[in-house]
Amino acid sequence: MATAERTTLKESSDNFVYQRHLIAYQKAEEEVSGNVLEVGCGDGYGLKILAPCCDSYVGLDKFPTDIDADFAKANNITFHQMEIPPLEGLADNSFDFVVSFQVIEHIEDDEAYVREIHRVLKPGGKMMVTTPNILMSLTRNPWHVREYLTKELHDLCAKYFSSVQMEGLFGNQKISTYYEKNKESVQKITRFDVFDLQHKLPRQLLQIPYDILNRMNRKKLMEENTSLVNQIVTEDFFYAPAEDNCYDYFVTATK
Repeated sequence: MATAERTTLKESSDNFVYQRHLIAYQKAEEEVSGNVLEVGCGDGYGLKILAPCCDSYVGLDKFPTDIDADFAKANNITFHQMEIPPLEGLADNSFDFVVSFQVIEHIEDDEAYVREIHRVLKPGGKMMVTTPNILMSLTRNPWHVREYLTKELHDLCAKYFSSVQMEGLFGNQKISTYYEKNKESVQKITRFDVFDLQHKLPRQLLQIPYDILNRMNRKKLMEENTSLVNQIVTEDFFYAPAEDNCYDYFVTATK
């Protein structure tokens, strides 16, 4: 997919976002086991981390995912292309863990999404979800149906799960510097939106312009701050209890 929402290291200017996503898999790696489902596995870079930890791994995505056949066979990986919710064809109480990173913000019916994940988890199983903190978003992302405040996300998950732990993703000075430079760059673009069309127009009309401007902005940041962008690694991020200034939420909910 050409959209900047599908991040890989094939584009070096995506490194900040790639590392920001990758650390969620590294955190999940410390805990997952048994039968694992990933909802929204994207290009599959995360399953390469998690699948070796599991007895079986099922990946779902709206778009085709290129998984090496030998790696899939060796790690008992199966892939299903589908739009969710519902999680069609997946039995109740069948997974020990469900991971779904940077997905819920794209789902129209987010309550059905959480309810379906709860359904397919075994008693005592865990859902791990990440999503952006709306308070730290620099502009409206028209690819996202919504973004959340801490309480909104907690309360949604608490409707179905007995225990909900909310953590936030934070960064060191290197991350803060990149964020501030990105903020300045975005403000130079959005200052032309004097009628606040980004919040008034239907999001579907804004997706392609957003993608183009987002890609241009990332490349510009890369050209002006090459060493900073290239040097960002997952170790520059860390998790702590969720607060208003975290970049993403990491939810761990237990059935």
